[in-house]
Amino acid sequence: MMEGPFFVDAGLNRSDLTAGATKAGVIQGLPLVFNIDLASVRATGCVPIAGMQVDVWHADATGEYSGVASGAGQSNAAGQAFLRGYQVSDANGRVTFRTIYPGWYPGRTIHIHVKARLFNAAGNTTYVFTSQLFFDDAINDKVMATPPYNTRGMRNVRNAGENIYGNATRALVDLRPADGSRGYMGAVTLGLRQPA
Repeated sequence: MMEGPFFVDAGLNRSDLTAGATKAGVIQGLPLVFNIDLASVRATGCVPIAGMQVDVWHADATGEYSGVASGAGQSNAAGQAFLRGYQVSDANGRVTFRTIYPGWYPGRTIHIHVKARLFNAAGNTTYVFTSQLFFDDAINDKVMATPPYNTRGMRNVRNAGENIYGNATRALVDLRPADGSRGYMGAVTLGLRQPA
């Protein structure tokens, strides 16, 4: 799926995407911890991909992104880095991010952007996979009814009405309530066809 207009290669190797944030749309957001598992799809089965850089970025509870100037419904958050970062996949092909449940902005359903990359010894990109991850609308409705999400009114696009999502149910994050606390735990597996 498309990268979208808000990618910033910020070089932030971190698991906690809320670290250092002071914006209310971040610190008041509903906690979300999610795993992304990477697997190389081969004729003989799937093999975990270790050492792949996985960047994620998404909107805060008010629908705004960090690292971008004003425009397209965004306030000026240039120079800020909330809800952005990357991890390098471990031997099991896994990265884990601690963040918040994303908010919405006009024209889009609720989503998280993801970019998985491999680099050669010189630092040049040798493989790139870009996509977006989505959430079940029944859970979106529950989250959007809670503060601070509910201060924005009704969202104007649901999954079924979005052309980027396009009924890509394989891009839905598998969610469950977090054990013993507010928020959610999520997981998704990305099967990647890497060049030989």
